[in-house]
Amino acid sequence: MAIENNSDVTLENTVDTGAASSTTSATPTIVWDDSKMNTSYANVCNVLGTREEITMLFGANQAWHTGQKEVRVLLSDRIVLNPYAAKRLLRMLEQGLKEYESRFGELVI
Repeated sequence: MAIENNSDVTLENTVDTGAASSTTSATPTIVWDDSKMNTSYANVCNVLGTREEITMLFGANQAWHTGQKEVRVLLSDRIVLNPYAAKRLLRMLEQGLKEYESRFGELVI
């Protein structure tokens, strides 16, 4: 399915609308409206979960020197997803990293 944002960039992606598929209905075009989007940088991420939701915390490590007794992470964003959306995100991240590594080489962590 073609997905477009308001800056006329077309992305190929699949979107699970949660509805059962029907052969008589057309697949909707998704328009990504980025007019109110914020951009943040994070070099630290943590994930927490309950039965009902997965929470991701993003922030920036403020430690500039090694050997510090305390490392302060300035949290900037929290994203809360239901488990189904979190699993779809996992699959998209796996595919994105697979494509990245095929172009630029394996990331070793």
